[in-house]
Amino acid sequence: MRMSPPALPRRASAEFIGTAALVAVVVGSGIRADSLSQDIGVRLLANAAATALGLGLLIALIGPLSGAHFNPVVTLSEWWSRRHDSRGRDVLVYIAAQLAGAVTGALLAEAMFGRVPGAWATETRSGLHLLLGEAVATAGLVLVVQGLRRIGRPGLAPVAVAGYIGAAIWFTSSGS
Repeated sequence: MRMSPPALPRRASAEFIGTAALVAVVVGSGIRADSLSQDIGVRLLANAAATALGLGLLIALIGPLSGAHFNPVVTLSEWWSRRHDSRGRDVLVYIAAQLAGAVTGALLAEAMFGRVPGAWATETRSGLHLLLGEAVATAGLVLVVQGLRRIGRPGLAPVAVAGYIGAAIWFTSSGS
């Protein structure tokens, strides 16, 4: 017997909490790494490891509730691949929850480290190469998520997605 998924408000809350926690891990580990070493390689390794571990745990915990998308592009790719059995309204609710969760997680990480939440960044992160790196990392993420489902192995998502993101922090310019 197939169980029905939790109600939309519960799934959206899970996406909000998961995205907030993930962004807090990413931002917080970046802040911590900056305070521990001046070596960019050590800082990148610390951030990649914390991100991969946190992401894997969050997917394992929250995946059964909401699918653990934590990313609007993943939500859109999931909707697109299953559009015959899902509603567009769910997509909009998920994306709103993810965006609100991302802002909340970043503000939380800054507050935990005694920074003024919401202060403007002092380092410029612009350039076509960074956008290209984000596009490559995100495309690979979508391929991993969709590929796992297509081969009937979605249970590998916590390890596979976390491993991919940990690696993508190193092999794309988006982790710089």
